[in-house]
Amino acid sequence: MHNITVVTLGPGAREHLTLGAVDALRQAGRIVLRTKRHGAAGYLAEQGLPFVTLDSLYDASEDFDTLALRAAQEVLRMAAAGPLCYGVADPGNDESVRRLLHMAADNVVILPGVTLEAPLLAARPTEKPLLMTDAAGLTVLDGQRPLCITEIDSQALAGTCKLQLMEHYDPDCTLYFFPPGEGGKRQMTRTTLEELDRQPRYDHTCGALLLPGKPFEKERYDLQDVVNLMAHLRAPGGCPWDRAQTHRSLARYLVEEANEAAHAIAQEDWEAVADELGDVLLQVVFHASVGEEYGTMTLGDITTAICRKMIKRHTHIFGGQALDTPEQVSDSWEKIKAKERGNQTPAQKMRSLPASLPPLLRALKVQEAAAKVGFDWPDAHGALDKVHEEANELLAELDAGRDTRDELGDLFFAAVNAARLMDTYPDEVVNIATEKFINRFEHMENAIKMDQKPFKCLTLEDWDVYWVRSKQADESLALLKTQEETT
Repeated sequence: MHNITVVTLGPGAREHLTLGAVDALRQAGRIVLRTKRHGAAGYLAEQGLPFVTLDSLYDASEDFDTLALRAAQEVLRMAAAGPLCYGVADPGNDESVRRLLHMAADNVVILPGVTLEAPLLAARPTEKPLLMTDAAGLTVLDGQRPLCITEIDSQALAGTCKLQLMEHYDPDCTLYFFPPGEGGKRQMTRTTLEELDRQPRYDHTCGALLLPGKPFEKERYDLQDVVNLMAHLRAPGGCPWDRAQTHRSLARYLVEEANEAAHAIAQEDWEAVADELGDVLLQVVFHASVGEEYGTMTLGDITTAICRKMIKRHTHIFGGQALDTPEQVSDSWEKIKAKERGNQTPAQKMRSLPASLPPLLRALKVQEAAAKVGFDWPDAHGALDKVHEEANELLAELDAGRDTRDELGDLFFAAVNAARLMDTYPDEVVNIATEKFINRFEHMENAIKMDQKPFKCLTLEDWDVYWVRSKQADESLALLKTQEETT
């Protein structure tokens, strides 16, 4: 096989051909162009340099991968008869060139030249570091940085790119479009991202330079924006409060935000849920930012840890284990966790529970650990008997004038046990009871205001009358709601 010189034709204008490219083309025994739809084809015709193209392969190939493979095979077949020049717009972005290198690297020489993105960058230089991608393999990692896109070869591909880009950039942000040029001439057009798929013509030499708007002024944001925002806040000259935070100082906020998110979920206020989950996410990114500065962790460490954990614990998905019910999955999960932590005794498991957990939740998890080894009531009745027992012991301590904290704690602990055996989440029922109290107190408060009675003038008997009325109204409303749901 003879040598194949891959010549960089560039974006299409004759001034984009290097002297080396022109010399190679003039001295070539044979010239093969990937397509006649390139400005250099007109230049070669003017210079009287004959060439053949691979345009016939475009219609005969069902996709671009097949096209690239067939193009490489055809060039190799022709090279069997003698050395040749293979002209493509940009070897670095050409899949057929990559295929050639894979099949016959020792016989392929690449002659560098002007790349597809070079005119875009020369026409509109940017201050910020530039991201570069081809349209077919579009990847967007940072909606705050300029993006250079090459090979926008069709309106359909332009439309796909636009939709993907609008997830990260505003539709009205500035876009410089480089369309195909007549006779190799190219005229840059200033437009917006919204107009990317509304240009008159497209081909494989088309490119675009997308410039973001003002930092952190967007209609929609993604995770990378959160990371960028936090980096901005903690950078020198950023927010003094954010810069002062540490892992330890932030710990309380993580708990608070998680509780607020749980409250919003309980209220089924989905707009609030999105807002509160955003606060939780911010705390994760905040810790990652602090960790990166102090060398404790990065966001990549956090995402890697959770992905590894999820894969390892979902053996029924990523392994050969067959699990059909949520109960089986939960049991398997606990077994895998136990294996990861070593052979802990039940007491050690209890000790390992963070003291910072909400008290009712911590009590629940301790009881669950005891139940797993058989230390448990057979049903909720035994647990409720214990509630009564603890209540009587508390009353005895109270009547005796002694410290009631110990017995009061026992009562709470017994109540959690009863809730567990009734398949009820303790925090949930307490929150329901609290919300019910607030609603009834609010009703009572409104009734008192209507009666124009000052709170300070009410006796305990007066309060009791209003409370009974409020309770009756609440129960009537609940009954009506139940009837509506059943009908």
